[in-house]
Amino acid sequence: MIRKWRANNGSNNNIIFNQKIKPGKQSQSDYTSMNELCIKIKGDKFNHLLFHFMLPYSKWEYASICYSESFDSLSKGYEDAVWSLGYVAPEHRTDNLSAASKKIGSRRIATDKWKSFMNHYSVNPTRNNPGKSNENGSIEKSHDLLKNDIRQQLMLRGSSDFNSIAEYKEFVQRIIARRNDSRSNKLLEELDLLKPLPERKYYAPEILELKVTTSSTIRVDQITYSVPSRLIGYSLRAYIYQGEIKLYYGNQFICSIAKIDSSKTSAVINYRHIIAGLVRKPGAFTNYQYRDHLFPTVAFRKLYDRLIKTHPVNGTKQYLQILHLAAVNSESEVEAAIVILLEGKISPTLSRIKELLYTQSKDKTVVHVDQPVVKQYDSLLELVA
Repeated sequence: MIRKWRANNGSNNNIIFNQKIKPGKQSQSDYTSMNELCIKIKGDKFNHLLFHFMLPYSKWEYASICYSESFDSLSKGYEDAVWSLGYVAPEHRTDNLSAASKKIGSRRIATDKWKSFMNHYSVNPTRNNPGKSNENGSIEKSHDLLKNDIRQQLMLRGSSDFNSIAEYKEFVQRIIARRNDSRSNKLLEELDLLKPLPERKYYAPEILELKVTTSSTIRVDQITYSVPSRLIGYSLRAYIYQGEIKLYYGNQFICSIAKIDSSKTSAVINYRHIIAGLVRKPGAFTNYQYRDHLFPTVAFRKLYDRLIKTHPVNGTKQYLQILHLAAVNSESEVEAAIVILLEGKISPTLSRIKELLYTQSKDKTVVHVDQPVVKQYDSLLELVA
């Protein structure tokens, strides 16, 4: 009855007036939580967000993993997106993020940092009105479609557990690349109307000259990083980006290292860089300054404790040999062998781990593909003719 009365006498409702989207006018970005997909890294739940960027006309999109809606993740996400695209739209729209806007009285205005960042790209920053997410509707809809696509691909993969964040990133990027392939025609229309990038990125790297110490380390922003031991004594040029350090010897690129916030740790030691030296000098391990960094997972720590207890004389040497095995083979496979032996209450010696790895490799299905006979295709050509 009430619904019938409202149909005849009720007040008017708000109308959403769908807009005609014009190419090359605007880009949009926002964050979306991925926690509902229950992504895991080596069994541990990986709580994170996706920074999501798109062009509303062509639907071209970009996404990057982040952990908060901060100015750094917003500006870095936008910068990575437009440099991946190769162009910028003259206007960029966000939600009312505190990273990009602040409240002045009853209004919200762009922060000075966000305006400065947008000015670098000659882009006009805009935002939707508070509580009006439909004004940023293209990116909101795109969130749903992308997350649904990722959900379906996880189902096809059979697991939402990844060996590393890098493996998960690669998984997401493959999905986005496939989605963007279907938008190439509309994107070509749009590219002609977009603006060129500036000569350099806003986050231009700090450049340092660093000498690799005899400990096979370098020091950047109060953090010690390990590098391959072959570089000991070399003077390297380091390009320091917000989340990455790129190392060069002369003009030759050597490697890149993830840059870590100094509030989280004082050292980043990759066991692969130094394990060969420790195998030759096992006595150095016990009091090694960064020893705790040489247990890549909990299973390796349990392995070490077990070996020290059951083999007090050469337990350290055996552990280092097993860690070396993980470095030159597959860490995940060595870890799986360790877990099997520990759970079976079997002494996890190097020989037993090697035996398990050999058994696992034998059990892998061998797929044989016959070499096609090229002449058979000649008959197809005759049919076409």
